[in-house]
Amino acid sequence: MSLFRPSVLAVAVGSLLTSGYTLAQSAPSEIQEIQVTGQLSRYSALKSDTPIMETARSVSIEGLQDIIDKGAITLDDVFTYSSGVYGKTYGFATRGDWVKVRGLDVPQYQDSLQSLFGNYNNTRPDVYTLEQVEVLKGPASVLYGQGSPGGIVNVVSKLPKAESAHELLAELGSFDRQQLAFDSTGALDSDEQWLYRAVGVYRDTDTQVDQVNENTRVFAPSITWQPNQQTRVTALLNRTETDSDVGAQFLPVYGTLLPAPNGQFIDNSTYTGDPDFNYYDTETTSLTLLAEHQFNSVWSLELTSRYTDAKADYQQAWTAFIGGDRYVRNADGSLYGDGLVPRSFYGSKSTSEQAALDARLRANFQTGALFHEVLIGTQYQDVTLGESGFYDYARGYDVATGTVLDDSTWINVFDPQYGNIPAASEFTYAVSPDSTTEDLGLYINDQISVGNWRITAGVRFDDTETRTGTSSQSDDAVSTSVGALYQFDNGLSPYVSFAESFDPVIGDNGNGEPLDPQEGEQWEAGFKYQPSTFPAMFTLAYFDITQTNLNDPSALVGEYQQQRGEASITGVELEGIVFMGDLSLELNASQLDTESAEGYRLASVPERQASTWLTWRPGDFEGFKAGAGLRYVGESWDGTDQLRTPSYTLGDLMVGYQTGPWDLTLNARNVADKEFQATCLSRGDCFPGEARSVVGRVRYQF
Repeated sequence: MSLFRPSVLAVAVGSLLTSGYTLAQSAPSEIQEIQVTGQLSRYSALKSDTPIMETARSVSIEGLQDIIDKGAITLDDVFTYSSGVYGKTYGFATRGDWVKVRGLDVPQYQDSLQSLFGNYNNTRPDVYTLEQVEVLKGPASVLYGQGSPGGIVNVVSKLPKAESAHELLAELGSFDRQQLAFDSTGALDSDEQWLYRAVGVYRDTDTQVDQVNENTRVFAPSITWQPNQQTRVTALLNRTETDSDVGAQFLPVYGTLLPAPNGQFIDNSTYTGDPDFNYYDTETTSLTLLAEHQFNSVWSLELTSRYTDAKADYQQAWTAFIGGDRYVRNADGSLYGDGLVPRSFYGSKSTSEQAALDARLRANFQTGALFHEVLIGTQYQDVTLGESGFYDYARGYDVATGTVLDDSTWINVFDPQYGNIPAASEFTYAVSPDSTTEDLGLYINDQISVGNWRITAGVRFDDTETRTGTSSQSDDAVSTSVGALYQFDNGLSPYVSFAESFDPVIGDNGNGEPLDPQEGEQWEAGFKYQPSTFPAMFTLAYFDITQTNLNDPSALVGEYQQQRGEASITGVELEGIVFMGDLSLELNASQLDTESAEGYRLASVPERQASTWLTWRPGDFEGFKAGAGLRYVGESWDGTDQLRTPSYTLGDLMVGYQTGPWDLTLNARNVADKEFQATCLSRGDCFPGEARSVVGRVRYQF
């Protein structure tokens, strides 16, 4: 199969991909191949190439063709067509890709190693450098150690292929978007022992927020050495640099979700920073090594390692979080100066350095009627985070008394004027000591096949030490997971699973004893269905997550944490894809019921979501393609059940034509240009959703 041109109907199945299944499009006597471009590998979220339809866990995948068809231009765009996954949590963003899985923030991995630690200290993965994006839902501590009970996100890098394939890409789009990119791969010798791949991106664009632009450069070369069929070693370098400003403006609730006292609304494109002060510049250099060797018919070794050095220089002014009715008002109830509000000024220089290794032995063998795939692994990670910064909070306004002191650096949200910023000498500087975390994990996982049964059981021990300045804290945890799935001959596969997670909490309980890690447990039950009479796949899952060792909601202000808080999340998810001749239809829906330790609904978590995407590639009009999608995001709350962010529905379109080496595609996201708030928080600010974007792409493939 060509790297860039799928044969017959290459569809990124998205939510329910298996590892290379072939499906009949009509009667069994007229089999037409559907080649799936997204599939699990041994460097995937499950560290296994076992088909998803045989796994007692929920996993969603967006493959390369899916990413292209749906017009994703940033990583968080990719998450908008998966059930139980909320992409673009904080609307249009330039600092990161904010995603919630099953109502919770989750760690981000790349090629099965964690790649993001904290916030604002490295670059975002560029979507053009990725082969696919995976979401493993639910606790994953057996395979990955400390993390969220919501799951993980794993992005898969483009790696060398033996088949020669090359692509040049040019994009023009909304907000003066201009992008040039290339992707080239193939063999360096006739024996195909040496393979290469080189991916590069240059992007210069404005954005939907006034004054905010972005300039990004990416170069990601990789090389593979495979001296024989038993050994494969790949080295991947990624250098990404971005010079930009901050998309999030933290617009006040009054004037966005609610009308301002003067009855006006703030335009979603309003920039509350200052061009002479704001910037968000990031650099990341990473070197990843992927290696595997097959010793014999039973044993093999896999190794994943990475070194990353990253930094972010960040300065921003924004409207201060004074919040609600306390926003500065005149006697007549209007905002001060009929729109003038105070601003916060913030800056930081943050760094992150990572050295990580995951080595695992894999054994495939049989004991009686049982077929085993055993994974025995050790994982080590050393991460150092550093930050120095300054801030001048809400300059010119006394939050405690509501007294106006000096409005020289304030901004009118209805008619912003720029150039009024504090002198450098007026800032208060603060330098925090570096924080270093070392993790060591040992794990074993067994996937057992016996008849129609598929059984998984795993256990892991982790030891974690965190050092900040002169203080240190050690934590350890044992995590388990079990699951069972039964495959009926009619294609129905019911399953049930249990999994645990842990996440260290830095601090003490007032008696000199370190706080316990937060812990998570999930029970999940459902079924997967792949009918034999027509090409389709469906999953239906019910899950119940409990998160413990949270802050005690009944504790008095100033008391040490007692960790008696407990949060719960229950939900139902439906995912499916159906092939109907020239059409493929994807369906996703989810409903969540959340409760925080304080008894409120979790902040910024939609109770209901649904999406559908239809692709048409007519066989009698070869080369033509079209797609359309709808995304419904239900209402969400602010974390105190006081502010409700309304639901919204967005439409996306794709149309294109491929002839010879040329591929021309036009994508429109939020095609109706609907204005909405992605979320509003109890502290008093809102985040506008992404405006309409139209991007035209010309690909030349050879």
